[in-house]
Amino acid sequence: QVQLVESGGGLVPTGGSLRLSCAASGSIFVVNHMAWYRQAPGKQRELVATSTSAGSTNYVHSVKGRFTISRGHAKTTVTLQMNSLKPEDTAVYYCNLFGRATALQPYGRDYWGQGTQVTVSS
Repeated sequence: QVQLVESGGGLVPTGGSLRLSCAASGSIFVVNHMAWYRQAPGKQRELVATSTSAGSTNYVHSVKGRFTISRGHAKTTVTLQMNSLKPEDTAVYYCNLFGRATALQPYGRDYWGQGTQVTVSS
């Protein structure tokens, strides 16, 4: 089984920065991509940034130029550097891994962390 553990959330003022980290452990056979999602109160979960194993990255328009996603050397860790934070960035941020835990698993699936709260005060 794959476990994802996030860290780095907290409370910051508008314009501040935070760095979220996520480490995957357990049985990991193939990692297709890792990503960060967020969910604000009363809203649907939103894809924030993706990092593929091929090295490409993608961002939701609202965070482009402010957030940077990066993978560790082992490709099973992912960080999200968040700069120039705005109150609308307030949400629970979830780490996501899409891949296969074992060779016997025919298709990839999503694995999720427990979430970390990011609060940006106005």
